[in-house]
Amino acid sequence: MKFDTIIIGQVCLDTNTDYDGRTEHRFGGAVLYSGHAANSIGKKVAVVPKGNPKETDAEKAFGGSGITVFPKSSKNSTLMENVYFTADRERRRSRCLAVIDPYTPQDIPEEPTNVYHLAGLCYGDIGPDVILECARRGDVAMDIQCMLRHVEPDQTLKLHDWPEKTEYLKYIRFLKTDAAEAEVLTGLTDREAAARQMYEWGAKEIVITHNTEVIAYDGDRIYRAPLKPRNLSGRTGRGDTTFAGYITERQNSSIQEALTFSAALVSLKMETPGPFLGSRQDVLDYINQFYR
Repeated sequence: MKFDTIIIGQVCLDTNTDYDGRTEHRFGGAVLYSGHAANSIGKKVAVVPKGNPKETDAEKAFGGSGITVFPKSSKNSTLMENVYFTADRERRRSRCLAVIDPYTPQDIPEEPTNVYHLAGLCYGDIGPDVILECARRGDVAMDIQCMLRHVEPDQTLKLHDWPEKTEYLKYIRFLKTDAAEAEVLTGLTDREAAARQMYEWGAKEIVITHNTEVIAYDGDRIYRAPLKPRNLSGRTGRGDTTFAGYITERQNSSIQEALTFSAALVSLKMETPGPFLGSRQDVLDYINQFYR
């Protein structure tokens, strides 16, 4: 079987405290939101979650979905603690209480895929050796958070620039950042200017998410699509869902078509907590209702 995407990243254990004081424990991680989103819209998906199997049951996180799971063992699982200060979840404090052993080239499945999606959570999860191995095999998509988000000595998370960016961005077909990450990486507050700078450094298509829209740049023009959620109860996983939708739709669609589809997908996802578990038809209906 050839997959549309193989997603390399850990399922983590999240402890989330909302702005009203309610606390919940759930599976989290970019691979979880990305994997379920791509699978739900009809793509062939494999995931490569890494963690301590006694702490994190990766099979359970994807159980019954039809997603192919290639679990990898690690001494620790990634443990995250999130405290949200506002109803829209735009302001939060995050701490990382434990991290996985880094991925290695040997962790990458031999099965063919259209794109390798690098979806680590913190700096050190995925190193240059994995980038190079994936690029040797095919197209690479990367969420830049795994190169910028560092675990500080007090376990808080802070964004730092990626010193090796100009050396390795040239191996990336699809690059995703949010507005804050784009500023840290480029020093530019203007998202369009930041996208152009990342293209100059070698990434082929840049996707930047924001709470109002998502933009893409391919070296020719800026494309954009608005976000239109009717509520924000499912805000967590917004960027992961957007990127998974974009890079899989992009394989058979134009940039604008893929961008609009992914914007509608994430808008619908944000109305319900947890990963997107709807259908492709749900997204198409949403587009017809709100994007025509």
